[in-house]
Amino acid sequence: MNKQILTGSFSFILILIVIITMSQSCTRIDAGHEGVLVKLYGSDKGVQDVSLVTGRVWYNPLTEEVFQFPTFVQTIDYNEFTVNAKDGSVFSVDPTISFRVIPGESPRIFGKYRKDIDQITQTTLYNYTRDAFRIQFNQYSTDSIISNRQSFEDKVQIALDKALRKEGFELEQMTSGLQYPDVIVQAVNLKNKAVQQAMQVENELKVAEAQARKKIVEAEAEAKANDLRQRTLTPMLIQQQFIEKWDGKTPLYGNSPVFFKNVDQ
Repeated sequence: MNKQILTGSFSFILILIVIITMSQSCTRIDAGHEGVLVKLYGSDKGVQDVSLVTGRVWYNPLTEEVFQFPTFVQTIDYNEFTVNAKDGSVFSVDPTISFRVIPGESPRIFGKYRKDIDQITQTTLYNYTRDAFRIQFNQYSTDSIISNRQSFEDKVQIALDKALRKEGFELEQMTSGLQYPDVIVQAVNLKNKAVQQAMQVENELKVAEAQARKKIVEAEAEAKANDLRQRTLTPMLIQQQFIEKWDGKTPLYGNSPVFFKNVDQ
């Protein structure tokens, strides 16, 4: 009787294990992801040389494990770090990169690093990003970086994309967050201030010159007007203006005006 009970209990437990195993041997790969099937035991232990498509995936949870790798574009903002230029100047870099896993490369990536995408992003990709900036900075002087910043950043991006592609990643976009040394910033500010002051002085000189020219023009015009008045103010004209303004009354005292004189004398 006890033997039958034990046999029945063992059968029940075995059936329960089979049910639990069957219920856990199916998973769904989310859209925008690749599934990586990993053998945990056996002679073929390791990452299968296949990428599992989106959808449901059946596997043996006792001997296999499925990891999901996102294939959509991800953006990571790394912490700021410093890099030396060719002439020793220290620049600060606060990079942000957007990248994605190249379709079909998930098994190779996981097989090499044995980490999930978040861990790889914070370690491997971060190191590649630092190296890309360090290598380019070592080839540029401070003046060259300032004068050719766009060209410098383009070369960093090209170098980083080339390095990431070898690891199964594609760089979509990169911003450097490049910050100049304090000494350079102060020098640039002083230069800009001097340029602004020079422009202000130049503008003031232009205004003064314009005002001076205006006064000269006004004086010349006034002189010409006076000269014209003197040349046109004849005795006959004076007599005519007097007659036009006279009200016809004689003065109450003093000498009476002589209205008609020989203007030819």
